[in-house]
Amino acid sequence: MIHQLLKQYYGYDTFRPNQEEVISHVMAGGDALVLMPTGGGKSLCYQIPALALNGTAIVVSPLISLMKDQVETLRANGIAAEALNSNNDLTQDTVIRRRCASGQLKLLYISPEKLLAEMDYLLQNITISLFAIDEAHCISQWGHDFRPEYTQLGQLRERFPQVPMMALTATADKITRNDIVRQLHLDGQRPFKEFIASFDRPNLSLSVKRGYKSREKQAFILNFIKARPLDPGIIYCLSRKTTESVAEDLRRAGIQALPYHAALSAWERSQAQEQFKQDQVQVICATVAFGMGIDKSNVRWVIHYNMPKSIESFYQEIGRAGRDGAPADTVLFYSLQDIVQLSEFAKQSGQQEVNIEKLRRMREYAESSVCRRRILLNYFGEQSDHDCNNCDVCQNPPRRFDGTRYCQMALSAMRRTDEQIRISTTIEIVKGIMSPEVKKRGYDQLKTFGVGADITLNDWQDYLLQMLQMGLIEIAYDQGNRATITPMGEEVLFGRRTIQLSVPDRSVKESPRQRKPKLQLHIPAGPPYPAQAAVSEDSSLFEALRKLRQTCATEEGFPPYIVFSDKVLHTMAAFKPTTAEQFAAILGVGEYKSKKYGQRFVALIQKYT
Repeated sequence: MIHQLLKQYYGYDTFRPNQEEVISHVMAGGDALVLMPTGGGKSLCYQIPALALNGTAIVVSPLISLMKDQVETLRANGIAAEALNSNNDLTQDTVIRRRCASGQLKLLYISPEKLLAEMDYLLQNITISLFAIDEAHCISQWGHDFRPEYTQLGQLRERFPQVPMMALTATADKITRNDIVRQLHLDGQRPFKEFIASFDRPNLSLSVKRGYKSREKQAFILNFIKARPLDPGIIYCLSRKTTESVAEDLRRAGIQALPYHAALSAWERSQAQEQFKQDQVQVICATVAFGMGIDKSNVRWVIHYNMPKSIESFYQEIGRAGRDGAPADTVLFYSLQDIVQLSEFAKQSGQQEVNIEKLRRMREYAESSVCRRRILLNYFGEQSDHDCNNCDVCQNPPRRFDGTRYCQMALSAMRRTDEQIRISTTIEIVKGIMSPEVKKRGYDQLKTFGVGADITLNDWQDYLLQMLQMGLIEIAYDQGNRATITPMGEEVLFGRRTIQLSVPDRSVKESPRQRKPKLQLHIPAGPPYPAQAAVSEDSSLFEALRKLRQTCATEEGFPPYIVFSDKVLHTMAAFKPTTAEQFAAILGVGEYKSKKYGQRFVALIQKYT
């Protein structure tokens, strides 16, 4: 049944990794914590059960714009969905409540405030199939986007003990995940499972530019965009003033760009977001307030004009690019000024120690000589033992040497102190530095004290940083930032694995431009396509399809990417379906959209064949 729904409404033959397991578990009545990267298919995990089960699925969402986007996408696929939030008037709310009560809606999106207000009223009088808590990291003070109103959602388990509950997020480390489970009471009487999908987004290229001045940044950005004249993108900036100046510079150069920040009026922000969604504006220059509320799948690049405050924030923001699975580029500019400003923000925050540590990990990413994708994956607990070949480090690799012995020195120091020390103390032990902490704890009596005295302090810091980035060690932020050894680190410590370290390079240099990975286009084998179907994409046909998509979107008031994603258009331009049967076989089309758009798109493709 669930495969039939997947094909009928979404146009796919198979689920992505973990989706089917999550869906089956929840449909059997279990609770779940689902951790999937942005663009990894989280929404399908609750939308398919919502279609299959009796009643209405209640989806808690933090942003009105995000609800609007999700509801538009569902309706475009022929699925009955509505949203209850503060944007609605009394008449709209009344109509939505009646549709819920009569069982017409399969999904109801609702803000946490509205949910709490309706708990004794609407929710008590309808059949609820499941609760889905989207952006669940908002419930945890350890998370990067804590929202106080989320903390009361634990009442759902107490008030509706028989309804399955699913918490979903794209960015949560171990501490945050444990906090989500505890606060939502997910590990209680009902069967509970934690599903963690791969965080790998191989379609995203990763690049860092260090030491650029403002003029150099602007020149780079201008050339970058001119090389991608039709590709939408986002430039994230640290300050409101910067969003204004960058957008103005781009407009003077003839590029359609708008700023987005909290000082603008609600109407101005809404207009900027809507024009970007409709492809009427190519570039949005924004503070971090932008992006969480949209599901725009055809964002082809993200640039960070300044360094973000944490890897969680960075990963979520670059995740706005390439949500359709087609290749996308990400660039991070990094400077000492960013570190100074962000450090000040962290010190003034309510969680100074945690935020300073998260900023340090972000800085380590920017300064790394290790494959950047490995750092991101390892940060979220997914150890990777190979490089990605789609980041600037892989494409301009540093000189390496067998650093197994140095790693073993450091790991041995950690093990001999029962893994109760920080990285800084580890370096003091192996370097043989008689610091107050070393003297107080008697660490100068350890066998490993001074074993690496001939290595400079800077180099030891670099090697420990690489060990952290490669996943040999982890930092327990909630336990005094002590360093712990991972299973991979155990293998190195006991000689079962060798490690290549990079020769430290502290020069500032520009990385070469990335090579884009080839777009993977999939078509069902056999009929309706011949075995030797041509797969070379017709670029002029792709542009014609993009214009037709824009026309359809304008007629219906939808953003173009909701009609079809860029990846679906690329597939059409490669396989050129000239019959209704062939058009319906394109992955991502689905029965509903095939009937709705098939005739117009096939007619256009026939002209080109």
